[in-house]
Amino acid sequence: MGFLGFIGGIVTAFCRLARKSSRPNVIFLKGGYVCLPVGLIARLFRIPYIIHESDVVAGLANRALMRRAKKVAFGMPIPEEMQEKHPNYVWTGIPVGPEFKAVSPAKQLSLKKAFSFNPEKPLVVITGGSQGSENLNETTRQILPELLKFTSVGLVAGRKHYEDMIDLKKYENWEKANLESNFRMWEFNTTMNELMGAADVVVSRAGATTIAEMAALKKATILVPFERLPGGHQVKNAERLKATNAAAVVNDSVMMEHPDKLLEEIRHLVKSPRLRADMADSLAKEARSDAAKRLAEIILEEA
Repeated sequence: MGFLGFIGGIVTAFCRLARKSSRPNVIFLKGGYVCLPVGLIARLFRIPYIIHESDVVAGLANRALMRRAKKVAFGMPIPEEMQEKHPNYVWTGIPVGPEFKAVSPAKQLSLKKAFSFNPEKPLVVITGGSQGSENLNETTRQILPELLKFTSVGLVAGRKHYEDMIDLKKYENWEKANLESNFRMWEFNTTMNELMGAADVVVSRAGATTIAEMAALKKATILVPFERLPGGHQVKNAERLKATNAAAVVNDSVMMEHPDKLLEEIRHLVKSPRLRADMADSLAKEARSDAAKRLAEIILEEA
């Protein structure tokens, strides 16, 4: 947010909150720079506000507003020493759709069949989100021939980058409606919960919501954090999970310089069912199925 944008936000927030007739009883701030002007004006009018911080380390806007917040809800578990120092901090988790939930082994096999993959082979799903990740896509292009020697691969290339990856369709071979090549690519899949539910290993970015979805699905996950994002949130999210054996991590810059690093990390997990299970169990501890309910309760209690 530039200086003029910040001033504009202050003016807009002031005009909206100055009218007593429409002044809210409580304000919920999800984080990000757009919340800062609202929080500052709420403080001016003594309107209580609640913050939700998804990442391991709070962003600049949230850090500026935390001290006066009635409650600060965190998406990831809070260290005990921090909880003791700040009694208004609470771990709620990150709300995800109810469709994101762990599936049974039988259901996983059924989902593999539904997506035309061989149910007897392991499945790796690689996704950079709805818009896709150019770096993840390009790395997949380089390592795909080796990957297909030991696993099926589903690539969600993303709406922004799908056309640039269309050449990979040559690996997607069908014979009488049967997938023979064990590779499929989508621009975007509207049932990501089912596609990732079918996976044995998921490779993705390290955004907080993505991590929450993987935790809810109880999946062995390789995180590829993008280091150049402001605040380095993805890197910090990934490092915390790696430290508790809840995820494997290959930083984006490492992956781009050495694509084989991602290949070997995938190979290691695919060949190690026990490691996958332990990692999935550790990641599942990050999930809070009642996150949305708990956040709603906190807001209503304050209101």
